[in-house]
Amino acid sequence: MSLVTVALLVLTASTEQKVTTIFIIGDSTAANKDISGGKQERGWGMALQCYFDADFIHVDNHAVNGRSSKSFIDEGRWDKVLEKMKPGDYVIIQFGHNDEKPKADRHTDPGSTFDYNLAKFVRETREHGGIPIMMNCVVRRNFFVVAPENDDDEKLRTTTFTDGVKMIEGDTLIDTHGLYRVAPRDVAQRMNCHFVDANQITHDLEQGLGTEASKKLHMWFLPDEEPSVPKGRQDNTHYNVYGAHVVASLLADALCEEVPLLSRYRVRYDITVDRQGRGDALTIEEALERVDVTKPCVIQVLGGEWEKPQLGRKAKVEFVMKEGGAFLE
Repeated sequence: MSLVTVALLVLTASTEQKVTTIFIIGDSTAANKDISGGKQERGWGMALQCYFDADFIHVDNHAVNGRSSKSFIDEGRWDKVLEKMKPGDYVIIQFGHNDEKPKADRHTDPGSTFDYNLAKFVRETREHGGIPIMMNCVVRRNFFVVAPENDDDEKLRTTTFTDGVKMIEGDTLIDTHGLYRVAPRDVAQRMNCHFVDANQITHDLEQGLGTEASKKLHMWFLPDEEPSVPKGRQDNTHYNVYGAHVVASLLADALCEEVPLLSRYRVRYDITVDRQGRGDALTIEEALERVDVTKPCVIQVLGGEWEKPQLGRKAKVEFVMKEGGAFLE
């Protein structure tokens, strides 16, 4: 074996070793989404990669629509995460929305089965050399004095605007999770585990925006307002592109505060382009339409080959290419 080959192998090994994975396990509020046909729903976990340097941090999102801590384990999804995990990786654990649902294949009880599953995630992450980070569930946008009946958040995707709840809203966000938002904190304290209070963070966000402005975070569209949902929708649980990125950015800040080591990899770009839907825009052209190119602007581009845009002399746009992204020459 030549010295050049050895050097290349060493360089490759060192490059692979420096990338740390942040796994996410959870439900639809964090999950990756289908973006075909211009669909606008996103999970905050889908957007998280935009806020950490992809040269050093890889976000591997295993959150799935409709899953609880129980069904995530029973379906073998947790085993797949453990198979991929390497020492030093992080695991964000966030459940609750579906654990509180009545269906037997998903339901758990806080203080017993819910806590047991959360503790299992923490314990087995550590057994594999990983670092667990517990999060409680994000809030639902519920300004109703009495929360409407909701036995399955997944049904919200098949409703139209006119199917939405007609109850009058007030000015105060009302909790819908009860002890399911408390249990993750309790487990984290008992097990000396990192904890991020995603429920409080998103509560403060939605309450701060208020009854009307908070709708802009969610899949809440009037008829004919959004082409992908022509009949409109009133979904107070799931995020749209904008909402997912607002929440992901806030949670990235909270992660860095809780785990200071991550702060060196925190990035802040004006907009991110990604064909997989993780970014604010799917194309460079779309990103350029949304920024003022005459003012300093940094656009992050994740992966793939792209046609280099023709910009005028007054343009002050800088592109940062990540995950092997490159302009065609």
